[in-house]
Amino acid sequence: MKHLSVLIKPASSLCNLRCKYCFYADVSDARKIKSYGIMNDSTMKKLIDNVYRDLEENDIITFAFQGGEPTLAGIDFFRLFVEYVNTKNSKVKVQYVIQTNGTLINEEWCQFLKENRFIVGLSIDCMSNNHNENRVDANQKGTFNQVIKTKEMFDKNSIDYNILCVLTNNIARYPKKVFSFIIDNNIKYIQFIPCLNDLDCSNESKHALKPERFSSFYKQIYPLWEEEYKKGNYISIGLIDNIANLLTRGRTGTCGMSGQCQIQYVIEADGGVYPCDFYVLDEYKIGDITKDSLKEIFNNKKAQQFINNKEELTQICKNCEYVRLCNGGCKRMQKSMYINKDNTYCGYNDVLAYILNSLNRII
Repeated sequence: MKHLSVLIKPASSLCNLRCKYCFYADVSDARKIKSYGIMNDSTMKKLIDNVYRDLEENDIITFAFQGGEPTLAGIDFFRLFVEYVNTKNSKVKVQYVIQTNGTLINEEWCQFLKENRFIVGLSIDCMSNNHNENRVDANQKGTFNQVIKTKEMFDKNSIDYNILCVLTNNIARYPKKVFSFIIDNNIKYIQFIPCLNDLDCSNESKHALKPERFSSFYKQIYPLWEEEYKKGNYISIGLIDNIANLLTRGRTGTCGMSGQCQIQYVIEADGGVYPCDFYVLDEYKIGDITKDSLKEIFNNKKAQQFINNKEELTQICKNCEYVRLCNGGCKRMQKSMYINKDNTYCGYNDVLAYILNSLNRII
């Protein structure tokens, strides 16, 4: 039995918001073609056909949808996608995931998501002032109230969802307020996505998370999490869960936690396949899902080069007691927010030391 996963961008980089820190806008700006538009039905069906070429009885396939804003592809796109998947091998277990800004969701969407058991990642930057400052529409208006209404619809319709919060350098200043928001809004699953500098790191964004702020945020939010845990109120915080897995299993499913790049099979709207969401760039294209199976894509020379092209560890990493756990971490994040500019401090080291020691007391 194997578990395969693909990350599909059915609306390419198209989005109805103008988030001030959007990393995919930065990525798509660096391509010859910024947006490939909406995925057509032919590409969709060829995608499904070629994914199923590598699937056997009892295998698991996860179809994840992201953007841009994937709901811009329209609900009929997703209905056809599910209908076509249902014509395939019924002995294969299918999982659906979608990441959305939540502004286009209505009751029709909720019914569809529930009927087809989608797990939803809903983007909310916790406190309203932070959200409205950065997550704005085309008219530069904040979207917090719209997204909270979507969360309420998800709760009412019993839709499985987790919250995705972009951890900017500013939001990381307020861990206690962030945790109060989590408790007050009965959030059970949340991931903090580090806000990164641009790809070339030439312009330092005021939003980008700095190593010291990354560390202080988690070292202040962890005791609040542990207090709730001891009360029997388990809240899933992505990084804490991953570190707990490192402690109990010696591994984690998150490639960025292990320093080992994997092929994520990111599929753009034209069928182009890329190894990682951070590298959906012309020079990193590794295949075409309308022509190639996942196995063929994985085995090609360019994909293998991506996997094996490891960054040389910095001196601070070589001397770190946790190097065998993280192996330098995600190369994209390391350059942007793990290690400070003069290579004298690693926020990730600080977080690992603190949380591993703390988890040892309760696991």
